[in-house]
Amino acid sequence: MHGIAAPQPYVIALFLVWAALAKLLSRRARERAGQTALARLTGPARAVPALMLVGAAELAVAAALLLQPTRPVAGAAAAVALSTGFLAYLGYAHRVAPTSSCGCLGGHGRPVDRRAFARAGLLLAASVAALWAGPHPLTPPLAALGAAEVVALLALSAELDRHWLTPLRRLLVRLRRPLAAPPPRDVPLEVSLRLLYRSPAYCSAAAHLTSDVREVWDDDGVRFVVYAARDRTAVFGVPLAGTDPSAVRVALVDQAGDAASPAVPHR
Repeated sequence: MHGIAAPQPYVIALFLVWAALAKLLSRRARERAGQTALARLTGPARAVPALMLVGAAELAVAAALLLQPTRPVAGAAAAVALSTGFLAYLGYAHRVAPTSSCGCLGGHGRPVDRRAFARAGLLLAASVAALWAGPHPLTPPLAALGAAEVVALLALSAELDRHWLTPLRRLLVRLRRPLAAPPPRDVPLEVSLRLLYRSPAYCSAAAHLTSDVREVWDDDGVRFVVYAARDRTAVFGVPLAGTDPSAVRVALVDQAGDAASPAVPHR
């Protein structure tokens, strides 16, 4: 436990310094303070002073943790109290002002969500672990653990989404091209049938059809759709890569296998 606790004072202090500076130095945060859940708790007129007070408290706790990182009992206890207060405040904000932001890390307008609760919970867990921090050497594995916790805190911060999550989503859209036309072999049958039903070829042969789709196969970029047509078989050719209903062709084949009409589009 002492080993895991060793990096916690640094992790907590880094996060608290960031949160405090976002409150104390960001003009946007002060301008939007009246629109946060903090204004519902303290009143709009006292929202900015309350924001400054919270930022000062975060700086004080961070200083207590950094000044004695090997014996941070007092600082860790204060961090536990502060983190518990964060969770309580988030619960209040989610219940009383569900559409308002918490104002935790600047002037963003995102309402309180599960990520905010997860971030506060992780901070509380790190604060509790920091109570056992002692003169334990900060080895590379423990430093990596602390770095992973910092990354997790950043990933749970909606305030930073515009810096990494939004560009990542844009990159995935460019790579995956979800709106691009699928390869011909991946065209769903429903898409081909919608094109078929709108085609002049289908309208001209519909009166002769006596069954639903009986057989389907793809060959050389064309999807062939087979229907029974009285004493004949109707074979429609639907281009897999096309969207023009007039490009659909139909052939009526008699029982002996001879084509009774050519596979050309009907108009």
